[in-house]
Amino acid sequence: MSAAAGERQITTLEELEALYGTPAGPSLAKEIDHISEHYRAFIEKAPFVVVATSGAEGLDCSPRGDPAGFVRVLDRKRVLIADRRGNNRLDSLRNLVADPRVSLLFLIPGVNETLRINGRARILVDTTLAASFAINDKVPKILLEVTADRVYYQCAKALVRSRLWAGEAQLPRSALPSTGQILEQITNKAIDAAEHDKGYPERVKQTIY
Repeated sequence: MSAAAGERQITTLEELEALYGTPAGPSLAKEIDHISEHYRAFIEKAPFVVVATSGAEGLDCSPRGDPAGFVRVLDRKRVLIADRRGNNRLDSLRNLVADPRVSLLFLIPGVNETLRINGRARILVDTTLAASFAINDKVPKILLEVTADRVYYQCAKALVRSRLWAGEAQLPRSALPSTGQILEQITNKAIDAAEHDKGYPERVKQTIY
């Protein structure tokens, strides 16, 4: 494909920085190497975090959610996350076995600022500690211990522009293909859409923890 008229690819940091200029003072001051008291408050109020990892097979970005406080702050450097039941693809965990680098993005409904932690993760098996994370008598198999290298909040612009929390901006689920319809198409009808969708609510109920 030929380049569009006027198109120019940025290939150096010098070119990039020339386009954007110097970072604003607060954007640098907000970054610290530990979990402050105020940053801890964000973590403990968040019911949702996105976990980003990198490994030999590529990148992964995985959503994790539970009641607020599900990410436990251990001290000024470390947080602990229970790995809940999933589909056993283990994309994030496979990556972390190969490369411990991890990035966390915390979201709180109604709050436009987000919080980011960049650091390193360990996959832990500790039956006693895992039992303290049990919900509905379901104990997680492993825990993720993340040690923070960089912690900072992200300003509100992206969520304000997207109107993420605005009720009137919410899209009815029926406006998109169902998971069954997606599977039926990509498997050339090996999976029946109606059958998959009919059983999905009960499967979620039985396997959520």
